[in-house]
Amino acid sequence: MAKRVHQPREDAEFDFILRMSGVPVLAYFIGTWPKAVEPCRAMDLVVGGIADEYAGRLTVVRTDITRCPAATQRYGITGAPSCVLLEHGEAVAHGAGPLTTAEIHELLDGRL
Repeated sequence: MAKRVHQPREDAEFDFILRMSGVPVLAYFIGTWPKAVEPCRAMDLVVGGIADEYAGRLTVVRTDITRCPAATQRYGITGAPSCVLLEHGEAVAHGAGPLTTAEIHELLDGRL
């Protein structure tokens, strides 16, 4: 995982990252159950590249669904992997399933 990707251990830390970010946040939700592990690992590489590419314009947060249940519920996450683009804590775009770099670019284009 890229060093530019935050990995909160609980909801309070997730919320702290949102409050402190002066730029939009890409919250990437992952699961640790057997069917989610492989697609989430594949997304780690994609999201890590996005974090490097958009450094300074985007904060990326890798969020474990089981460790941050309030954030998961707040943004309507029902599966993993899932991405939500947040501006001032409000969801402005969603993506579900294992996304490619091009699909995440589409999610971000015109919003950064």
